[in-house]
Amino acid sequence: MKKIRNIAIVAHIDHGKTTLIDKLLQESDSFKNVKNLLQNKHNRLMDSNELEKEKGITIFSKNTSIFWKNYKINIIDTPGHADFSAEVERILSMVDSVLLVVDATEGPMPQTKFVTSKAFSYKFKPIIIINKVDRKFIRINWVINKIFDLFIDLNASDDQLNFPIIYTSALKGMSGKNINKMYNNMDIIYKTIIDYVPSPKCDINKPFQMQISQIEYNNYIGNICIGLIKRGKIIINQKLIFIDKNNKIKKIKVLYIIYNIGLKPFYINNAKAGDIVGIAGIGFKDINISDTICDINNYKSLPKLKIEEPKISMLFQVNNSPFSGMEGKYLTAHKIFHKISKVCLYDIALRIKKTKNNNIFTVFGRGELHIAMLIENMRKEGFELLISKPQIISKIIDGEKKEPFEILILDLMQNKKGNIIQLLNKKKAVINNIILNNSNNRVKIEAIISSKSLIGFRSEFISMTSGNGIINSFFSHYDKNKYNLVHKRSNGVLISNKEGYAVTFSLYNLQSRGKLLINPGDKIYKGQIIGIHNKSNNLLVNCLINKKLSNMRASGNDSSMKLIPIKKMSLEEAIDFIQSDELIEVTPKSIRIRKKNLTKFII
Repeated sequence: MKKIRNIAIVAHIDHGKTTLIDKLLQESDSFKNVKNLLQNKHNRLMDSNELEKEKGITIFSKNTSIFWKNYKINIIDTPGHADFSAEVERILSMVDSVLLVVDATEGPMPQTKFVTSKAFSYKFKPIIIINKVDRKFIRINWVINKIFDLFIDLNASDDQLNFPIIYTSALKGMSGKNINKMYNNMDIIYKTIIDYVPSPKCDINKPFQMQISQIEYNNYIGNICIGLIKRGKIIINQKLIFIDKNNKIKKIKVLYIIYNIGLKPFYINNAKAGDIVGIAGIGFKDINISDTICDINNYKSLPKLKIEEPKISMLFQVNNSPFSGMEGKYLTAHKIFHKISKVCLYDIALRIKKTKNNNIFTVFGRGELHIAMLIENMRKEGFELLISKPQIISKIIDGEKKEPFEILILDLMQNKKGNIIQLLNKKKAVINNIILNNSNNRVKIEAIISSKSLIGFRSEFISMTSGNGIINSFFSHYDKNKYNLVHKRSNGVLISNKEGYAVTFSLYNLQSRGKLLINPGDKIYKGQIIGIHNKSNNLLVNCLINKKLSNMRASGNDSSMKLIPIKKMSLEEAIDFIQSDELIEVTPKSIRIRKKNLTKFII
């Protein structure tokens, strides 16, 4: 156990942690033949999920073992977005320290604060990695000062403030403790982890005990329960028991022990205290995250993992549009409920609840992106469904109804500052700080805003900053909301009044009315939203009208009609965009926005 180190790597989105782990893997003793997997320079090994590769962010935590000079280093890559912070919280229960990766220009970001506060609650002493030092306009001293300020704000102890700093360029494979003396390898990181991170506080001589921090599913062996072995040893065919959240005891039998070396899972015959492993076998289908697996003759439940409750809810329902069943394989309420229930087993921040209507379910999650990733995965698997506008989940605290509030960090060009401050005032946000950066003509605005006011804010902010603004937010606290604001778009929508195929001639004449969401030839139905109106009211339109034919020779034809490129909405943008009387139709091929009632709606 003295040769084992368990550490999590945490960072804000796009600060380079996944690339850093890839480089550590390449230089480790356990992964000598990685080069052939990295022929594509954009291929990141630790982003194994299809959505992660597509969006370039880490969604699901992943653990890998790296061997370096007789030491085994278990590194867990964790998500950087606040919506996936439930992953971060339970992963911290398996490790003894954190590698905090910070961008050499941007410094610590809002979500870095959230994760760091969780790490400090475990009394971890962090190792700081200032990454991307090869870039122009780096601000090393400023970044270090910001890290100190962050740690002091989080009431860090003297030990936690005495942190080592490593400078890296993960992309170029460089590291060093002095920015003016960098080495073309990652040895400094390995040495610092070995010297600074304590070995696991586990006891190999006591009866077996392990808490489940993560669950994965395999079509052949079923649920794989992953966690840190706190005590004892485990072997194949061993009989154990698990204790669930209600302290009920059930017997299980271990048939598989799985261990990640580099990127490859290995089936092994035994494991011991200090190891992070996956186990599977008979009776594992009833095990949930946070349950404790113990020796059959000596059992004691470990403290339950504390996970923050969901912040938003959305209605998922069976697709009842005129095009239902044309593009997807799985349409029924049973299939939808079964799929989401299965995901809830390994994503404990996600919940599903039945409603009085058998075709409608309420899904609870940490944020819009959290639920959007679930929907994207369902799309890829062939599901069709309708989803509603997100609703904030309030709580009764001290006899009063209170809503979640968030810390909002905006980064934008200085010439857009006035409009954004007006928008924040309209949303009743409290602005705490405005920081000007004259070197690049940008400004950072920090504010407190209710989560309810934040719904729909992102799309307005991106539009008002011409796509150059950066928005980040994370949970702050619950409080009374003095203003019962209802998100209302400043623009109405263009609604189709007929079903058929959109025609170039009609769309050409309609584009002066607003931004179109469809192309010529797209199949549409009555009640579908096909554009964003220039004015505040909704407009019923017919986009199926062809040019009238006559026996007079005309100088123009459809090919000469130039259409402005359409606004293609992503799923997250559509969720941000819709109102309470609208739904999003999601299929494997399409994302359509429609009115709830396809025949009766407000114009």
